[in-house]
Amino acid sequence: MDTSQAQQVDLFQKTREFTRSREAKQAGFYPFFTPFDDSEGTILTYHGREVIMIGSNNYLGLTTHPKVRQASMDAIKRYGTSCTGSRFMNGTLGLHVELEERLAKFIGKERALVFSTGYQTNLGVVSALISRGDVVVTDKEAHACIVDGALLSQGEFKRFRHSDTADLDRVLARSNPAAGKLVVIDGVYSMGGDIAPLPAILEVCQKHGARLAVDDAHSVGVLAQGRGTAAHFGITDQVDLITGTFSKSFASIGGFVAGDDVVLEYIQHHARSLIFSASLPAANVAAVLAALDVIEQEPEYVQRVWDNSAYMKEKLSGLGFNIGNSETPVIPLIIGDDMRTIFFWKALFEAGVFTNAVIPPAVPPNMSLLRTSYMSTHTREQLDRALEILARVGKEYGIIE
Repeated sequence: MDTSQAQQVDLFQKTREFTRSREAKQAGFYPFFTPFDDSEGTILTYHGREVIMIGSNNYLGLTTHPKVRQASMDAIKRYGTSCTGSRFMNGTLGLHVELEERLAKFIGKERALVFSTGYQTNLGVVSALISRGDVVVTDKEAHACIVDGALLSQGEFKRFRHSDTADLDRVLARSNPAAGKLVVIDGVYSMGGDIAPLPAILEVCQKHGARLAVDDAHSVGVLAQGRGTAAHFGITDQVDLITGTFSKSFASIGGFVAGDDVVLEYIQHHARSLIFSASLPAANVAAVLAALDVIEQEPEYVQRVWDNSAYMKEKLSGLGFNIGNSETPVIPLIIGDDMRTIFFWKALFEAGVFTNAVIPPAVPPNMSLLRTSYMSTHTREQLDRALEILARVGKEYGIIE
């Protein structure tokens, strides 16, 4: 058959067949890409009405801290709005180096390296270290940037059941003993709010000669006075690499990896997402430095996020919500049914509470949920108002009795 005569396929046909989002928008039940008018942290404005935000990653509420705001504005005045180049070439400032030194000391590692986003950090770290013949193993609920880093690498990619150390042991035992092995997990899982069983995972890694990297995106600034999951368990010196992001507790954007100097020197010269991306603007770096000052000098911010989380965990559970195994300021309201989850999200939003609707594939099948999360700067009045709305709407929709 003459291939030139074969029916041609239009690449864009798939875009015309993708109608779910348009249909959801037309029906008024689209929970994503919601454009807010304004947000001061705990309260956001949507079409002129105020809504209580309990779906943020701004755990310490530092985006509105006067020291953080001022540091960012001062940096713009001095350095301008962009470095207009990569860290590798012409985009490294003394501020970047200062932040790396501060982070290394804060986390408890020899060295730290700053990337332009948290996503790019894990993408670059994993793909730089894993070569042909190596093996990378991740938790099945690991963040997408870890998965994408594994897929971008030239190594073999394996996964183990969520926080199941016996399954991790099985996966590593079946791997080539001559292969270099890297296990990558989240320290705190962003949907369930559970903490990884890090000591047990470390033990399995050591048994099989595997290196261990922990993504502390939702742990830094929260666990162990802000120092993360390894510090929470007292094993920072044994965890090989710790990554994190600035877009949550650090009130900015960007990311970092911390570890041994020789390992980071290698990553610095092999991570394509670092070498070929514009560097973090000075205003964002300055904001992170100021946020780090606050975390170190005003520990009450970390304490308050735990106080608020404990309060909400007790109240939500008492109301009858299924909050899973949450151990952190991330508290899911597990519903299980996709459409009920979306309807519940919509009703809460209209009543004055913003949460995050999460459905498969972001969570396993039959595990659809509303992701709620809490901040240091939430007042008790705001939390009580949110609870009143959650209780009323939850009963209306049969989520609780």
